[in-house]
Formats: sequence, C-alpha cells, structure tokens
Amino acid sequence: MKTALLPYYSNTLPEAGCDEVGRGCLAGPVVAAAVILPKSFFHPLLNDSKQLTPTQRQLISRVILQEAIGWALGEATPHEIDQHNILNATFLAMHRAIAQLQPVPALLLIDGNRFNPYPNIPHHCFVKGDAKLAPIAAASVLAKTHRDIVMHKLAEDYPGYGWETNVGYPTQAHRQGIQQLGTTPHHRQSFRLRH
Repeated sequence: MKTALLPYYSNTLPEAGCDEVGRGCLAGPVVAAAVILPKSFFHPLLNDSKQLTPTQRQLISRVILQEAIGWALGEATPHEIDQHNILNATFLAMHRAIAQLQPVPALLLIDGNRFNPYPNIPHHCFVKGDAKLAPIAAASVLAKTHRDIVMHKLAEDYPGYGWETNVGYPTQAHRQGIQQLGTTPHHRQSFRLRH
C-alpha cells in the first residue's frame, strides 16, 4: 500500500518540485521538470511516475498542467551527457527547467541526494522524493510523459531499436538493434552501448 504524499514541504514558501527522467537510458535526452503546485492540490492518482501506468500518467499530467501555478521542462542532449557526464547533465536539465519557471519559487525540492545549487534559490534534496512529496511527484510525471513522447517520435525516424516501447532504456531489443544497425546520433556514446 502506498503512503500518502505530503502536499508540500513548507506551508508558507512558494516551492517547486524538481525531478528528472532518463538517466539510465542508452539513447535520447535526460528530461527534467519543475512544478509549483497549489498547497491545496490533491489527486488520488498522483504518485512517483514509475508506479503509474502510461494511461494514469497521461490523465494526471493533464490535471497537473491545468492546476499547477507554474511548470517548466528542461532537457540535456545526448551530446551534453557525453560531454558533462550524466549526473552533471541531469543538473543542467533541472537548471534549464527552473530557469523558465514563472513565478520564481522561493524554495526548490529536489529528487535525489545531490544537486548543483541554483543561483539565489535555496534547495532541499529528498531521496525517493517522488514518492514522498506531491510537487516532486508532479515533476516526475511531467518529465516522464514528455520524454516518452520525444522517444516515440524518435522511434519513427529510427526504427529497429524498440524505442516505441523501451523509450531508450537498455532492453534486449534495444541492444540487439545497436548490434545489428549500429548507433544513431541520439545514442549516448559515453555509455556502454554493447554488451
């Protein structure tokens, strides 16, 4: 049974939840989202995006987009991942999302245990924050739904890797595609792409 998400961390400060998706993929961008929810926001389906079905994610993402005070997405490309490493590219994607947020939050709630501080906005890190705090869970849902759309579109241009189902993660079908077809411009060359 899942425990209820906390609606917020601070009941006074406007805060943004921030999460990323795609760190463990072999291909495609890493995508981050930042979301400012009303303190009163509640939806029974909202949870860590990994715990939801695609249909549930689509449904809850529409609710978040309608009801959020502010939201934004940021990406880091496979080239940037190769250049900076996946951890720093993740922080880059998060910073890009935060930079677009309107209104500017007073506090950042970051999923994970590390973060490169964002200028002039304090932050708190939460391990498994997407299963604890509603703003982080909302960010995880928006990042996941957006990244899935990106990978489904790329799958049309680059068939044979199974991206329409594995969205770039290292499944057997994806690795077989790399063996048979080679890599694409969307593969992360710094990752171990072959067994």
